[in-house]
Amino acid sequence: MTTKSYLFSHEPDWHEHRRGSHHHLPQAVQSWAYEAGSLTQRLRDYYGNEVTVSILFHQWRTPFLSERRQLQLPPHRHGLTREVMLHKNGKPLLLARTIIPEETIKVAHRNLSHLGTRPLGEVIFSYPDLERITMDLTLIKPSTWTSTAQQNANIAEPIWGRRTVYAIQKRPMLVSEFFLPEILAH
Repeated sequence: MTTKSYLFSHEPDWHEHRRGSHHHLPQAVQSWAYEAGSLTQRLRDYYGNEVTVSILFHQWRTPFLSERRQLQLPPHRHGLTREVMLHKNGKPLLLARTIIPEETIKVAHRNLSHLGTRPLGEVIFSYPDLERITMDLTLIKPSTWTSTAQQNANIAEPIWGRRTVYAIQKRPMLVSEFFLPEILAH
C-alpha cells in the first residue's frame, strides 16, 4: 500500500490560517477559501445541476503526516481517503481530497464510506452538529501534483487550496479543496 494519493506526488505544504491573513490571498481565492457553506452548493448555484463528481481515488490508506496530525491519528492508522474532481460537462472546476477516520464513519448516521458520485458537501452540511474546527491554506506548484492529475485537471499553474477539519459529533474528518482556474474567474 504505497500509493497515498491519486492527486499528489508528495504531500503539499500547508500553512495554518491565521485571523487577518486573508489579505495575502488574491480576491477570487478569498471568495472560495472563506466560503462558509458547501462549495458544491455554490458551484451548483452558479453552474446548475450539470456539476458532477468523478471519483479519482477511494481507498483505506495511511494519510500524509500533516493529515494524521490534523486528525490526531496514530502513525499506522488508516483513514478512508477519497479524492474527486467536480466538473461541468468534463470541464474541471474543483479537486477535493477527504480523509475520514473509521471512528467518524461509525458515529455518522449516514454512510460516509459509500457516497459514490454523491458530493460529500451534500451530506456533511446536512448534519445539524457539523463543526468547522481549523482551516489551512496552500498554493500548490504543478510539480506537487501527479502527472495524471495535472493532465486530467489541466493544471499548468500554481493552484490555491484550503484544508478544513470538520467534526461530526466531535469526531474529525479532513476535507481539502483545490480551486481550479475555471471557478476563480466567477
